[in-house]
Amino acid sequence: MNAITGIPQGIDLRAEIDRLRKERNAVILGHYYQKPEIQDLSDFVGDSLELSRKAAETDADVIAFCGVRFMAETAKILSPEKIVVLPDMDAGCSLEDSCPPAQFKAFREAHPDHIALSYINCSAEVKALSDIIVTSSSAEKILAQIPNDQKIIFGPDKHLGGYLKRKLGRDMLLWPGVCIVHEAFSETELLKLKAQHPGAPVAAHPECPPHIVDHADYIGSTSGILEFSKTMPGDTLIVATEPHIIHQMQKAVPEKNFIGAPGADGNCNCNICPYMALNTMEKLYLALRDLQPRIEMEEGLRLAAKKSLDRMLEMASGTVGQGDLGTR
Repeated sequence: MNAITGIPQGIDLRAEIDRLRKERNAVILGHYYQKPEIQDLSDFVGDSLELSRKAAETDADVIAFCGVRFMAETAKILSPEKIVVLPDMDAGCSLEDSCPPAQFKAFREAHPDHIALSYINCSAEVKALSDIIVTSSSAEKILAQIPNDQKIIFGPDKHLGGYLKRKLGRDMLLWPGVCIVHEAFSETELLKLKAQHPGAPVAAHPECPPHIVDHADYIGSTSGILEFSKTMPGDTLIVATEPHIIHQMQKAVPEKNFIGAPGADGNCNCNICPYMALNTMEKLYLALRDLQPRIEMEEGLRLAAKKSLDRMLEMASGTVGQGDLGTR
């Protein structure tokens, strides 16, 4: 017995996870930013909301969400009757951390003539304080339906909000949050990489700061970047998002070459999400075995958070998971 984890020595983790998946009638969700071994054993691999919606459509009794806490919360919001476990409850998100609910509530109260559009990378409490949730693939369609004279708060990601402000010409009050992963990319190192691979397009997530987005040939959600990798001209793509998405690209189009955009140190190691990395095969096994750590949510909070999610789905259901922010 492993004294640290409580896992018997020498067990086949993959076989035990498969056994527990069947015994628990569980569905395993793996975000694109998870380690390849977790992606490969997941029932569904994708973006956060896309995964939660797929899980809600199954008859599973248990959802094991290999992602971060706000994603597992979203799964619980959409599937309250299911048990939702997260392999490591410390798997948080810098965007969520940047927007404490009490501060966001006070900010809203200070701007009563504004409606709040909140990026899905936020806590259930912030979702409950918001009018409409957006994803990187649905934000444009939603903004197009809001009158130009309506004042808007956009949070928690200032880079996604700033990108939308520049592209659409909308004047929005931005909450000052950032994703530590996308913030880490280096413009200098990216330009060096582009010089080494002339003609290779750059695909960037709009959570990146402007000095990275400005060099991108395609800007879109994680799912959108994956689709672009399949249809792009040429055989080399520079990828400016968390590098574990490259695993799915290599599986989809193995004949192409994918290069992670570098961080300030000249490589992309600093761009691996430290929160996503907390989930491991061992922790997934334990979560399925013990049905812990478990996401619990008070029903009033769940319903309030669901209201803003439902509003998004009403306004932009056809865009969720489609990655349609498009090309520059």
